[in-house]
Parts: sequence; C-alpha cells; structure tokens
Amino acid sequence: MPTKATTETNEYLRLHPAAAKQMEKALPNEQVLCDLAELFKVFGDSTRIKILCALVESELCVGDLAQLLGFSQTTVSHQLRILKNNRLVKYRREGKMIFYSLADDHVCRVIHQGMEHVME
Repeated sequence: MPTKATTETNEYLRLHPAAAKQMEKALPNEQVLCDLAELFKVFGDSTRIKILCALVESELCVGDLAQLLGFSQTTVSHQLRILKNNRLVKYRREGKMIFYSLADDHVCRVIHQGMEHVME
C-alpha cells in the first residue's frame, strides 16, 4: 500500500502522455547518445583543448604546436592522434611536413560556443 508521501511524489513525477510522446520523438537513439558522450570525453582533456584552440587560429605542424603550447612533440602527436581518430582534426602532407587543422566548421563552433559559455 503506497504511503501518502509516495502518492504525492508520484503525482508530481507523472509524465503527461503528450509530453512523453514528444520526448520520445526528440530523444536520439542510444547509439547516437553514446557516440555524443564519447565525443564530449575527447573535449575533457585540457591539452587537447589547447591544441584545438591553437588550430582555430591557424593550421600548424606538430613542432609548432609543441613549441607554442609548451608540450613535447610526443605529447602533441599523441593528442593529435586522438583528435584525428575522433574526426576533430584533419591533416595534409607537404613534403615531409604534416600540417594539422580543424576537421570542419562544426569543431570551430563547438570551441567558440564553449568559450562563450565558460566566460559568461
């Protein structure tokens, strides 16, 4: 037998059928949500964020990124590999040099909007 407190709480938690139906249509499927969570994990590392912020400004090679950001080339290369595997950066080869840039405008917008959000 439900207690009065349980009954009162459940009344406030009851979802209206129209709202439930609308939410079911709007909510992405489980795989999309998992993929999005994995993407946000990539943004959870300050070294990767520094690299992305530098690449917002200009295409750069590993050596330039390492020198500008104060990291070893090994560290930068490792983080670039993670960013590349998650389709956040792309690269082009010019002779022996490899230049990295943001993969597309989506990445640039995420960085800019994230900066706006934390600076409010």
